[in-house]
Amino acid sequence: MIFPFTRLSYSSGKCGLRLVLLLALLLCLPAKSDTLKLTSLHWPPYSGKKLVDQGALIAITRAALNAMGHELRVDFYPWARTVRLARRDDSMYLGYFPAYSYPTQAFIFSESLGVSSLGLVERQIHPIRWPKLIDLNEYTLGVVRDYVNTADLDIMIKQGTQPVEVVSSDEHNIKKVATGRVDGAVIDVHVLRYILAREDLKPLAAKLQINPKLLEQKQLYVAFKNNPDGHKWRDIVNRGLSKIDAKSILDQYMAAVATTNK
Repeated sequence: MIFPFTRLSYSSGKCGLRLVLLLALLLCLPAKSDTLKLTSLHWPPYSGKKLVDQGALIAITRAALNAMGHELRVDFYPWARTVRLARRDDSMYLGYFPAYSYPTQAFIFSESLGVSSLGLVERQIHPIRWPKLIDLNEYTLGVVRDYVNTADLDIMIKQGTQPVEVVSSDEHNIKKVATGRVDGAVIDVHVLRYILAREDLKPLAAKLQINPKLLEQKQLYVAFKNNPDGHKWRDIVNRGLSKIDAKSILDQYMAAVATTNK
């Protein structure tokens, strides 16, 4: 006997099998690749439009996003505009970097991308002696406009107890220290090494040194807008960072640029 539902059951089974195969195929396909848009500044060797991989921290962030199947686009601006564009609600950018963590309602921060060793560049023949931070008040220091230094040093600058001269760039500060126009300048150790490795500035390297006592070891982050999209991308970057060796990328990058920068 042939039951009337046999053909229907067979046909339904074929449709079900096709549906299962289709779902399996869709699950195997990669997720849609999206692009995170951030702002940054020219701060070599950490970030810069013309640097290899656009700088060490951008290489790390891009690797983290690639590990999650996404892309990174970075546009470069002067520092104040870098932060301002990332803050605006009508901006296409969802954040900026490199950033230090600080109390704010406007931004949330990723896991650390790496460490910035913040110190004082000084002349070898005129070292700065400062057993305590307040001892720096006896010296005139160079600082870069709009840059965050350390919390305690910035308080002394704001109060007027710390003599400073404000300039537009780390390179300008280095030249002022070398010529004795300031006693020292606040600078990241890797930034100093990168600049002094340039062919035109190598003569200054014999005159300068980093003070053996660092001001602070500061973690560097991506600052994301404190909104739903910012939270989503912060979580994506954090998961990506857990899949890569950020320290190894940073160390290898810094070792390379210290010897190849011209």
